Amino acid sequence: MSVSRPESARIHGVLILVQVFIVGWAVLAVEMLGTRILGPYYGVSLFLWSALITVTLAALAAGYWIGGRWADRNQSFSNLCLQMAIPGVWLLLVPWIKGPALDLAGMLGLRSAVLLSALLLFGPPLVMLGAVSPYAVRLRVSRMDSVGRAAGSLYAVSTLGGVFSALINGFILIPSIGISRLTAFTGILLLAGAFPGWMFHAGRSMKNKAGMPLLFLAAAVWGVWTGGAESRSSSDVFIGRSLYGEIRVTDLDSVRYLFIDGAVHSAADASTGRPVLPVVSVLDIPGYFFEKAGGMLVIGLGAGSVVSRYHDSGWKIDAVDVDPAVIETAGRFFGLESSMAQVFCEDGRRFLRSHTDPYDLIIIDAFGSTLPFHLVSAEAFGLAASRLKQGGILAMNLESIGWTDRLVLSIAAGLKLHFGNVLALPMAEPPDQFGNVILLASDRVLDLPFELPPVLDRFGPQYPINHAWDNRFSPDTRHARIPTDDSNPVDLWSESINLESRKSLRSLFGEAYPY
Repeated sequence: MSVSRPESARIHGVLILVQVFIVGWAVLAVEMLGTRILGPYYGVSLFLWSALITVTLAALAAGYWIGGRWADRNQSFSNLCLQMAIPGVWLLLVPWIKGPALDLAGMLGLRSAVLLSALLLFGPPLVMLGAVSPYAVRLRVSRMDSVGRAAGSLYAVSTLGGVFSALINGFILIPSIGISRLTAFTGILLLAGAFPGWMFHAGRSMKNKAGMPLLFLAAAVWGVWTGGAESRSSSDVFIGRSLYGEIRVTDLDSVRYLFIDGAVHSAADASTGRPVLPVVSVLDIPGYFFEKAGGMLVIGLGAGSVVSRYHDSGWKIDAVDVDPAVIETAGRFFGLESSMAQVFCEDGRRFLRSHTDPYDLIIIDAFGSTLPFHLVSAEAFGLAASRLKQGGILAMNLESIGWTDRLVLSIAAGLKLHFGNVLALPMAEPPDQFGNVILLASDRVLDLPFELPPVLDRFGPQYPINHAWDNRFSPDTRHARIPTDDSNPVDLWSESINLESRKSLRSLFGEAYPY
């Protein structure tokens, strides 16, 4: 049965609307997926978001320019479909492209590496997707007096595709099907949008038409198969993705590690479950200031190492973590039991606002590859101070390059606005090396009337004394910049720390480091 020219034009018009909707979906999906694909390698920081936004806007601008010129030169529905098919295939190949792109970018500094990786992985498909809209406008326009209406309609539909993509991917698909499958799904969706052009315009013979469904089916199977594949080694116990990043549990040399977006958050003896990171031993020190166990709050659960140590000492513990997957992982793979702490799945600062019960001790250990800036502002410190009892202590775990890193001094300056005494417990030696620094803040005098007892762990019984308490100092914050909610540069300052952290992890683990 033949289709009349007006009917054919109407069908093309509907198909074009569907296609630009899919393109709008794909553009937002690629931008969101970029943070999850690159986050484990570089950390989900301000730089990663800036790089992805820069690449997205630059690629779309180039695509608009190219698409407009293509449209003036030649208009065909099959060419429009081809502009969707190319990025669809590209996304299906991302699992194979990612490795070489990251290796090439790895020769640069962190900021340049993030930008180059984003450009190599997502620039080409975004350019092609950007070319679709001006080309589609040209195909839809039949008279000059309808240009504005046609352009407005197409851009509105494309934007709605982005709206639905942000909502559905963010709230449903990313946490439920994972990044690899969602990347493949987006590629398949683009190929599905290009499918009509192949079916009705690529060739008139039945033989050509019969071959198109087979090609599409092969691409779909390929996408599902590759999308389900994770980069996994024999030492990996678990790999999962949450709303906040990639979670990986790995057993190496009898130690079980918890990686979140490429950074080690916890480690425990694989056979006994005892925490083995030295920072956990140093975080025991605030507890020695109290004659008896009291109530405490831990912001940043990780694998529950700090919780388990204080639970063994009789403390009543509330623990807060924003990521439900981290909470589940702590119980499933690191032995965290419900009897050890009352665990809340909530943002730490929001918890402080909504829960007014005072604590003897608050430990903030929520920092990994990036710093949640809203937890390290003067306003956040004031809120934490208001949730402490008289003589209470706030302890904070930081990574820095050197004992007097500007990050350490800046946060110490913010703490001094609300606490009479601030003490730094450095863990790295010599003093200019990368490592952890624990900050203690309180209105009480931070001095113990007795020697610290030895802590028996794999780093030696005197670790907290020799490497932290004996090197304690009061930070000189006279020229330090105080971070506030309005102006907080900790993301910028933590860039070099993040890079150094990943270098040290690669040196420590060698080829076993999964990133």
